[in-house]
Amino acid sequence: MKPYFSLFLLLLSVAPISVSAAPKNDFWTTVNGHPLHFIAHGQGRPLLLLHGGGDTPNRSFSKQIKAFAAHHRVIAPEQIGHGETPELPGPLSYTQMMDDTVALLEQLHVGSTDVVGWSDGGIIGLMLAVHHPELIRRIVVSGANIAPEGLEDFELAEARSHVNVGPIPFAPNLFSEPSFADKLGRLWGSSPTADELNPTLLSHVRQPVLVMAGAHDVIKPAHTLEIYDSLPAGRLWILPETSHDTFSERPDLVNPVVLSFLDD
Repeated sequence: MKPYFSLFLLLLSVAPISVSAAPKNDFWTTVNGHPLHFIAHGQGRPLLLLHGGGDTPNRSFSKQIKAFAAHHRVIAPEQIGHGETPELPGPLSYTQMMDDTVALLEQLHVGSTDVVGWSDGGIIGLMLAVHHPELIRRIVVSGANIAPEGLEDFELAEARSHVNVGPIPFAPNLFSEPSFADKLGRLWGSSPTADELNPTLLSHVRQPVLVMAGAHDVIKPAHTLEIYDSLPAGRLWILPETSHDTFSERPDLVNPVVLSFLDD
């Protein structure tokens, strides 16, 4: 979730996000040495939902979870510092979020899964396809970027204006831990790195990928086209009169198209 940086980072600094699912769909596990909260709904072929940055599955996909769970076994982790998953010392990274997601899938014995990712979740979804193709069947991403420069210039400048993008020191008694809002700003202003995602890496993805964006997204149109052009089995869908918030703004349009793509 990247739009409206100033207001979002201000609110996040004073009001941490915490959303709990219903008890029967609410689970905890340990991945890579730390606790991770996730929700699970439905039965059938696995579907991994990856939420936006600074958000939760229940908010990113509030209008999708029930509809998707009618057809799939929905698995939706809350990444480090998001929702009920605790924050950890040190910077945020997409690679760590990807590694945590892989560990969860392995614990749940998910051999291969479909993926729907929004914003930061779309970045992680593309990284899974690049670095762990054996785990991925089909992918839908919306509002994803493969480099910070994929953000519209004013959005990137806004993100970088809140925090220094340089290294974060953590020597005891020397520097205090940055706020989670600062960590998000650093993440958005400096990642994904070329080692995490780039057009050449995407050119090796063989799974079908539906690349979505709003016509008024915070991702540059040319960048979305670059992602699509790099994917051998990519499909492109630009939603008219829609912002970055494709899933929340246009569920009546998005839900049937996404389900049809996954079941194609």
